[in-house]
Amino acid sequence: MAHLMEDEVFMAFTTYATIVILKMMLMSPMTAYYRFTRGAFSNEEDVARKSSEERKKLLRTHPDVERVRRCHQNDLENIIPFVVVGFFYTLTGPEFSSALLHFRLFAGSRILHTISYTGALPQPSRALSWMMGMLVTFSMTYRVLSTVILL
Repeated sequence: MAHLMEDEVFMAFTTYATIVILKMMLMSPMTAYYRFTRGAFSNEEDVARKSSEERKKLLRTHPDVERVRRCHQNDLENIIPFVVVGFFYTLTGPEFSSALLHFRLFAGSRILHTISYTGALPQPSRALSWMMGMLVTFSMTYRVLSTVILL
């Protein structure tokens, strides 16, 4: 493991993987913020101390909360595969410049995706940022499979 920590490709991967994982983790407090500011809760226990009338008003969905939740779900569907495939990709010995480009493009695409999604920017901004991240992950997947495939 100490050998990996000396590899510049692995260090770059670790940096960018940590950035996108942190970005994904921040979606939870963002969801909580929108729940409180929009007064939209999904669980009885979240509003248990409120009056019966207030509980009925607060146990509801809100478009802003749902938008953040969908963005978070999209992060889970894309960042986890990037981290897993990216780890294997670093083990294939890619050129540093190529690896760095992959990692930067993915991180940038996820940040732009979040801005596009939570800011309700017009399409195709969100679709293009999602597609860029997906293409990066597929590119790394191709490299891994073409390097190690044993059939």
